[in-house]
Amino acid sequence: MLTRRHIRVKVMQCIYSLIQSKDDSLQKQEKFLKVSIENTYTLYLLWLSLFKEIQKLAAEQLNLSTKKYLSDDSQNHFPNKAKFVNNRFLVQLQENSLVKEELSSRKLDNWYLNEEYVRLIYKSIVDSDIYKEYMTNPDGGYEQDREVFIALFKEVIAPNDKIYDYFEDNKLTWVDDIPIVNTFLLKQLKKIKPNQSSNFFLPKLLKDQEDMDFANNLLKKTLLKNELLEKEIEGKTPNWDKDRIADVDSILLKMAICELLYFPSIPERVTINEYLEIAKEYSTPKSSIFINGILDKLTKEYKKEGKLNKMGRGLL
Repeated sequence: MLTRRHIRVKVMQCIYSLIQSKDDSLQKQEKFLKVSIENTYTLYLLWLSLFKEIQKLAAEQLNLSTKKYLSDDSQNHFPNKAKFVNNRFLVQLQENSLVKEELSSRKLDNWYLNEEYVRLIYKSIVDSDIYKEYMTNPDGGYEQDREVFIALFKEVIAPNDKIYDYFEDNKLTWVDDIPIVNTFLLKQLKKIKPNQSSNFFLPKLLKDQEDMDFANNLLKKTLLKNELLEKEIEGKTPNWDKDRIADVDSILLKMAICELLYFPSIPERVTINEYLEIAKEYSTPKSSIFINGILDKLTKEYKKEGKLNKMGRGLL
């Protein structure tokens, strides 16, 4: 679920948090990193939980509308008023016992405690043209049910400001996690099939233990070798006061140099490309050019001095 680039962003966030708080506790930052990575998965699960609650609310509303005194005129003109409730993808998710167990074990009852968000999203769905077109069309199968929910997620659910604010207010790191999780979720939705195994909805957060080791090592080595890494940067920016270099740029440079020198299995081109992409997204418009210039000088220097000792499968 999380790529190495996402992991690098998490490490960057930890170091930035340390600088802002002026807390030099490595143990605290390691804990923050672990929690931050785990919270990404929590965010993913909360989306699944919200989808389940939307379907549940739709079923409740349909049941109420069958009672004559609470008839919902807005639904009466649809040929099949139960079509959304019986959406095959939503039913598949609702009946998934593994998802239910996971949500229960983690005590993720956020939407039960904040039912107004579910109602708000459901109303937005019902008012949307996507929903009306779907309900008006009597035909359809699993493919249509899945595709319409993908469209609803992209156009109605994910862009909702209230949901975004809710996530932002609950966890510090979720602001950056939202696009990561949303992109992953869309990929998952596009791949799902009617006979999909139950564990498909519960992917691994990290590829393997090596990814977590990489995260911890990158954090520790960047922090413990901070003074040395600062000197490396200063040597390539003689006309720059270090206070003029943006905090994020400084952190990304230190992390990149740390990888170049102390992570022999990662090719230098991979390291440079990764940090340039992160800089484009998280720093100033000219940051990637600035960072690329420094890293290019350093790699040439390291190769000449024999400091760049790369090895391993990634270099084959």
